[in-house]
Amino acid sequence: MASDIEELARRDPSELSWYDKIRLMGSTAEGQFRALGLSVESAGDEGVLLRLPWQEKLVGDPVQRILHGGCITTLIDSACGYALMAYSGQLPDIATLDLRIDYLKPAQPDIDVMAFGQVYRTTTSIAFLRAQAYQTEGDPIANAVGTFMLGANAPKYAARGITQR
Repeated sequence: MASDIEELARRDPSELSWYDKIRLMGSTAEGQFRALGLSVESAGDEGVLLRLPWQEKLVGDPVQRILHGGCITTLIDSACGYALMAYSGQLPDIATLDLRIDYLKPAQPDIDVMAFGQVYRTTTSIAFLRAQAYQTEGDPIANAVGTFMLGANAPKYAARGITQR
């Protein structure tokens, strides 16, 4: 049986919603996103939900089998970035300016971690976001607020003559 993402990939891109395109982007992402096995579970006007699947290789404390905090940070930062994409309706040139994370408790072993990110305010140059990581909805393991710069890489790309990615 084909997965939902495989089904989306077979469809004509012009027939896909922006949110479906975001989910597809997540399935082909590279770098840390791919290395950690992150996936975009849902995307919409209200925000974006990402999943970090449990992996023994991501354990930072082998005695208690607690995930390394950097994995949670990447998950939250990515949820915010994808939420900004969903909000803006385009591939924005962004950079994380500040990301404040309050780690409330460790993630439990053998359970995936979810992160929901959402935009709550924007100006012409800054977006303000919040995110929450959890394993059980309503029981957060981390809360975050962040600011992202809009148009962060635009001058770099313009100088190189790049107008589209």
